[in-house]
Amino acid sequence: MTDDDFMRYAIELGRTRMTEIGAAPFAAVVVKDGEIVGEGCNTVLIDHDPTLHGEVAAIRDACKRLGTFDLSGCDIYTSCEPCEMCVAAIWWARIDRVFYANALADTADILPIDGLSHDVSRPIGERSAPARQLMAAEAYTVIKEWVQSGQSAALMTRPKR
Repeated sequence: MTDDDFMRYAIELGRTRMTEIGAAPFAAVVVKDGEIVGEGCNTVLIDHDPTLHGEVAAIRDACKRLGTFDLSGCDIYTSCEPCEMCVAAIWWARIDRVFYANALADTADILPIDGLSHDVSRPIGERSAPARQLMAAEAYTVIKEWVQSGQSAALMTRPKR
């Protein structure tokens, strides 16, 4: 399959799930070595889960199928440019390349999602959801114990790009 074939699959997956189950038409596929290893669509309104964007669902599916959190060597094809949350998920999953159809700016006139970029880029104390730090020393101790145990090694070792 070509890049266009994978993108067409993602777009049609969004259309199909929208028609069949009422999902939002944002869908994605994860591809490794020319094969689809994960797919998903935006089921935020169906599952009452604001994190279930198409990219996140496809990443979860690929990780489950491949038995790893590390999707190095994989690409993701998504019907719309990933939002900041999805960009972070793609980064954490170590996906190599992102292909997208619609740009977020292109859909802004019909689906206003502006504000997220601005909010995410602000210091935590200036974001729209008030934040207050509590019990930092206690939490730091637990994280330090985890790192010293060696359990964090696989997660924290990132390949150079």
